[in-house]
Amino acid sequence: MREEEKKRTSQNTKFQQFFRKRWVFPAIYLMSAAVILTAVLWYQSISNNVAEDLQTPDQGENAMNDPEAVEVNALKENVKMPALDPDAVSVVKKFYDPNASTEEQEAALVSYNNSYRMNKGIDIASEDQKQFDVVASLSGTVTKATKDPILGYVVEIEHENDVVTVYQSLAEANVQAGDKVEQNELIGKAGKNLYNEEDGIHLHFEIRQNGTAINPLTYMDKPVTSIEEPVQEEATQEESAQEEATQEEAPTEDAEAPKEDAEADDKSAEESPETDKDAEKGETEGSEQSNEPEASNSTLNS
Repeated sequence: MREEEKKRTSQNTKFQQFFRKRWVFPAIYLMSAAVILTAVLWYQSISNNVAEDLQTPDQGENAMNDPEAVEVNALKENVKMPALDPDAVSVVKKFYDPNASTEEQEAALVSYNNSYRMNKGIDIASEDQKQFDVVASLSGTVTKATKDPILGYVVEIEHENDVVTVYQSLAEANVQAGDKVEQNELIGKAGKNLYNEEDGIHLHFEIRQNGTAINPLTYMDKPVTSIEEPVQEEATQEESAQEEATQEEAPTEDAEAPKEDAEADDKSAEESPETDKDAEKGETEGSEQSNEPEASNSTLNS
């Protein structure tokens, strides 16, 4: 019993001696602070991760359902050559430009039915005169896909900003009216037509803005929004031409005024003889009346 008590007392004295040291309590405080700080940081990280997990699905849904994001991407789309392999084809007949030289205008004429007609687009063909895959120049909606006895298969695709692309002289069409097509999506194969037999197997490609045909080569690799500017300039030119025509017509109306005066003078000239006749008639009657008293006086004298 005494030995056990001695052991206990010795252990208590050692324990007391340990806590009497100066560095013991500061060390305990530092360890406690480190544990508490670690626990706080760990809790905050878990809270942030949970918040991110809750927000991520909502952001994804908003990104998928946001029409503005689709609109911005669509506006960045540039006009492309309507061939699957643009390097394998070339332009064999250009758009008829009224401002081009005489030689270029003659080269842009299409001979059909014993007459020459202005080319409203560009004709594309391969060097070996073989068929090639025709693709959509821009993303859009197919509004027409029919076979014409003279033009071949014709496909029309409607795009933004009232822009329509036209594909003629197709040997076959792989789309139908109402289909949604993406840029570079296959729509048919180039072929021949009766309208432009001299170009052989080719594709006739047009770009129309508000129904007006424009030069496709001017807008290759450019956004669709750039097509609006020249159309507005053409409209301004047409308005100025109409104003000039109105100004030219105005003097014509003034020039007609002297004619009316001349006609009035002619009428007065025509009427003047009658007036003179009436005057002569009045003088004759006056002379006859003046002679009557003389006759009566002569009778009385006799």
